[in-house]
Amino acid sequence: MSYKVLICDPIAEEAIDILKKRGLIVERAESPSPEVLARIIKGYHVIIVRSATKVTREVIDAGKNLTIIARAGSGLDNIDVDYARSRGIKVINAPEALSTAVAELVFGLILCLARQIHIGWSGLKRGEWLKKKLLGFELKGKTLGVIGLGNIGSEVCRIAKGFGMRVVGFRRHKMEETCRKLGITPAKSLDELLKISDIITIHVPLTKETYHMINDEKFKLMKRGVYLINTSRAEVIDGKALLLALERGIVAGAALDVFTKEPPTEEWEIKLINHPRVIATPHIGSMTREAQRKAGVIIANKIIELIKA
Repeated sequence: MSYKVLICDPIAEEAIDILKKRGLIVERAESPSPEVLARIIKGYHVIIVRSATKVTREVIDAGKNLTIIARAGSGLDNIDVDYARSRGIKVINAPEALSTAVAELVFGLILCLARQIHIGWSGLKRGEWLKKKLLGFELKGKTLGVIGLGNIGSEVCRIAKGFGMRVVGFRRHKMEETCRKLGITPAKSLDELLKISDIITIHVPLTKETYHMINDEKFKLMKRGVYLINTSRAEVIDGKALLLALERGIVAGAALDVFTKEPPTEEWEIKLINHPRVIATPHIGSMTREAQRKAGVIIANKIIELIKA
């Protein structure tokens, strides 16, 4: 049987070549809406998406020949995973491809917050010399709380140790074992991590359990003057509660690479982006040449292996 693959979002040409060389018929669509995708999906056996394309229940129902839904990246919140699997469709992703890119961005954001690089840069652009106003802090000796110790969180821990930081980690499963392998301190609970960390970075998928896991109650547990980094999914933090925590001085600064709608449109989220102690970037965590290549190549090879099986 000739497998037909629909690529809905851009992936590396090298990945497309891998699929074609194995005899798969590859066609493309430009980030179709769920309505459009449901109309065109019927003849395809495999669909490849990134974050832009949504694979809804309606799309899955329309995909009569679908056997594989592949995400060339990490998060699966744009795919109705449970429904797909209930229909016998395999759902795969490539989180290992993005770990270096996202972890390095995390430290770019941390360093910006710590040394106020963005403020100094924008001041110079305006002709202002803000040297005496930009008293920052060093990362060495600070406690970094890492929530989520998968591929990305683990890489963040490794980099943090190079800065001489004390790293405390939290995950819901196999925490002691994972922390021992990483050479970091396991938190007794999420609440303990929030209480003792100088900087907190979040690396969890968006699920029912993680939705608004950082909320007003959790902000009240944090050290006054904490810094918060989110490159995972916007909804793991209650954004309105973050605004309040910034205004109260609980959070000294935040760096955000993810938003509830992208580009953001909600009034409260625009206000958050424009807050003077917030750095915001347009979901660029995985946007390196290396990560994009790896994501495409890894997912193409995983598709080939599944088809062979």
